[in-house]
Amino acid sequence: MRPDDLIRYKRHGRPILALTAWDALSARWVQDSGADVLLVGDSLAMTALGHATTLPVTLEDMLHHCRAVGRGLLPPPHLQPLLICDLPFLSYQCGPDDAVAAAGRALKEAPAAAVKVEGAEPEILEVIDRLVRMGIPVMGHVGLTPQSVHQLGYRRQGGDPVSQERLEQQALALQAAGCFALVLEHIPSTLAGRLRHRLSIPVIGIGAGDDCDGQVRVSADLLGLSEAAPPFSPPLLEGGRLFGETLRDWVLQQQQHPATHPTSRAAPATGHC
Repeated sequence: MRPDDLIRYKRHGRPILALTAWDALSARWVQDSGADVLLVGDSLAMTALGHATTLPVTLEDMLHHCRAVGRGLLPPPHLQPLLICDLPFLSYQCGPDDAVAAAGRALKEAPAAAVKVEGAEPEILEVIDRLVRMGIPVMGHVGLTPQSVHQLGYRRQGGDPVSQERLEQQALALQAAGCFALVLEHIPSTLAGRLRHRLSIPVIGIGAGDDCDGQVRVSADLLGLSEAAPPFSPPLLEGGRLFGETLRDWVLQQQQHPATHPTSRAAPATGHC
């Protein structure tokens, strides 16, 4: 799978499905699902590392997990989902040189084929333009941007005409900067639909309604493994409860019916203390 394939899917009206993974095991789940895109998202800060937000995750963390995800994918490469790595907070906001170095490591030291960045401020557009010119495919992300949690919170974006116009202009600017696709998070479905028709690149929604070219979800949310899934991504099963009960049942069974092993038998008395 290549970035251009997603643009082709949009033209043909084929839905694009994306899921996240954070290690080799979850990567195999995503590949077996048939998803088109596997995103190593900085949401692993919460799903794998126990942080409250995405902000503490480092570039080294992302590369470590991206390599693990790559090891979990089965060959051949052309049958694997498109592997995209999130660039974490402050790995690209400090200028194009730092951004190229960080994104380059994601492609050189990990098996990522593209990177994702949040926002559409002038500085971010400059970074995206530089990355694309250096041959690094970039997925954009607007709406609710978790790396801006201290500024925007987790509330829905684009709730009034002024902010909707701003988001439309940001989306157009990201397309002009060279993004091959755009994540729309937690915005009104009517706005997402307008962007889908207005943009030539795919818009992939999460909490943005059904009128998108595709959908992306955090796999841990769908599987019920997250501590608290967002309201626009409810769990499909109670995975955390099921896994916990299964392991507790096994421990209880072992405690009630301990196995007898030769090494666990009492040693014969030797007369020594």
